Amino acid sequence: PAEHLVYSLNDPKESQLYGRYALSGVPLSEAGLPGGNIPFIKGEETVSEYSIVIGGSNFGCGSSREHAPFALMKAGVKAVIAESYARIYYRNSVDGGFLIPYEAKEKLSDAISTNDELEIKLDENKLINHTTKKEYPLNPLGDILPILEAGNLFEYARKSGMIV
Repeated sequence: PAEHLVYSLNDPKESQLYGRYALSGVPLSEAGLPGGNIPFIKGEETVSEYSIVIGGSNFGCGSSREHAPFALMKAGVKAVIAESYARIYYRNSVDGGFLIPYEAKEKLSDAISTNDELEIKLDENKLINHTTKKEYPLNPLGDILPILEAGNLFEYARKSGMIV
């Protein structure tokens, strides 16, 4: 029998615990690169101090349920910027309105360090690193932007008259 954890996404008390376990599978030696050994969530906290996650290619691979982006949202993450995404993770992020899945035009995981002060300019599709004074172009959000602005896929469908 496999070990498993059952928390309700709809129970506010239980859903807070998702934040504590977000990215918990990342080995501590690889957390907070390039230096490593920087936990995403400190101690018994449920919210991280990091609201932007910089990822590599195929981000979210192996996370085929909405719980993965939901956990990052509960941990305080507003956006993930990666080279590419696993298709299901990307759709779950957008459809649930959990976080903004931006794609970078270049590999940012080598250019940005943990604790750099970052800002995303949605209207300009760029990431500003205030620590290094560098700017990085991001791929436009395109067709997913109205869904994210509405809050999630169902709200978008209601607002656009697709469902009542």
